[in-house]
Amino acid sequence: MKLYNTLTRKKEEFVPIEEGKVKMYVCGPTVYNYIHIGNARPYVTFDTVRRYMEYKGYEVTYVQNFTDVDDKIIKKANEENTTMEVISNRYIEECFRDADGLNVKRASYHPRVTEEMDYIIEMISNLIEKGHAYEDNGTVYFDTKSFPEYGKLSKKNLDELIAGASDRVAVDDAKKNPTDFVLWKPFKPGEPKWKSPWGEGRPGWHIECSVMAKRYLGPTIDIHAGGEDLVFPHHENEIAQSEACNGVPFAKYWIHNGFITVDNEKMSKSAGNFFTVRDIAAEFPYEVIRFFILNGQYRSPINFSRELMESCQNGLERIKNCKKDLAYYIENCSDIDLKENENLDEIEKFKLQFEEAMDDDFNTADAVSAVYELVRFINKNSKDGVSKAYAKKEMDMFKTLTTILGIAEDKEAAVDKDAAKIEELIAKRTEAKKNKDFAAADAIREELTAMGITIKDTRQGVQWFRG
Repeated sequence: MKLYNTLTRKKEEFVPIEEGKVKMYVCGPTVYNYIHIGNARPYVTFDTVRRYMEYKGYEVTYVQNFTDVDDKIIKKANEENTTMEVISNRYIEECFRDADGLNVKRASYHPRVTEEMDYIIEMISNLIEKGHAYEDNGTVYFDTKSFPEYGKLSKKNLDELIAGASDRVAVDDAKKNPTDFVLWKPFKPGEPKWKSPWGEGRPGWHIECSVMAKRYLGPTIDIHAGGEDLVFPHHENEIAQSEACNGVPFAKYWIHNGFITVDNEKMSKSAGNFFTVRDIAAEFPYEVIRFFILNGQYRSPINFSRELMESCQNGLERIKNCKKDLAYYIENCSDIDLKENENLDEIEKFKLQFEEAMDDDFNTADAVSAVYELVRFINKNSKDGVSKAYAKKEMDMFKTLTTILGIAEDKEAAVDKDAAKIEELIAKRTEAKKNKDFAAADAIREELTAMGITIKDTRQGVQWFRG
């Protein structure tokens, strides 16, 4: 299994620190609003990475945090005349709702910054004691010049980092170096505060993830993941403060997902093309959003548009209809003997194709193609008269691959709101055919087609599905 390591800028064979185990940290959202489609990409991408790791036999400890103290949360709380805790709790709940809709497995741990304050203060104190941080009037800064490897993730020297960071690097006369960043900031009226050796205040953004990763996974972890916008300054600063404090490498592999554009333009509220997952889910099912994200290799940019979403919806329906066909055969075929042995090797080829794609830097786009190939094979080779045992073999392979991708799963399957009416129309059509009233039978088929329903007459009865 190879993955692209942002730290080395090349694909590397994955070798865990501890055999059979993977320690993985993924930067989570700042909870002041609903997650947007850009947030959904790392959610789906790294959930799929985790699923594949588990499929390969690894025991994965997966940590994804919530940043529940931040300027944006404070601003939202002040606007609503409430507390930061009320805002963050609300949107953590909404975030879980969207993540569940996207079929993202819950992390092993979901730490919150506000619950880790003692450990944050402890790490800052250690950095000061080791000469990597300094305090000025209640503000604590990390001294970037004290860490010679600063910039090794983004591959820029300090001067380039200043130029490329624009508004991300604040100009501050109290800093020893322009690239120094805040570990602790003093209290301002209207903001939450915690007691510390440097006065009341709250932590800077970067220190929070360093603390939570160490607390739940240890000083050195296998994989640190997030969006490519986090490479600098967030992940660069995490490396500096973690390695300066702990004296060991922070993360062995760094993986970053690419951006999502909207109609080929950068997503922004000012451009009017900003979409939350909840907005999109009002028009397209969550599972289609997940499938859309998986149709691109995670490091490549992908473009969100109505046309692409509709295409993904149709593709996912083909996959789900294949599963429905198989379930129908398994339920209704009477024979139990496996009589299609010559096709079993063919089925295994699709698993190898799928694994080859995923072993090559988690290429879900090619993995989805392998699933499509399997679906075509099943549709061609599973007809009336297929043996129950063979249909079960096909179903096992189908579920193995689609479960890794987190699509077409059985849990919480939605009940078709028109099911009762559809079944009634099918019964009437069956009766019409029995009475040789073929005009009426054809009219009913046309009515079902207008509802988006396809029917198949089989020896076991009439099967129907959408699409």
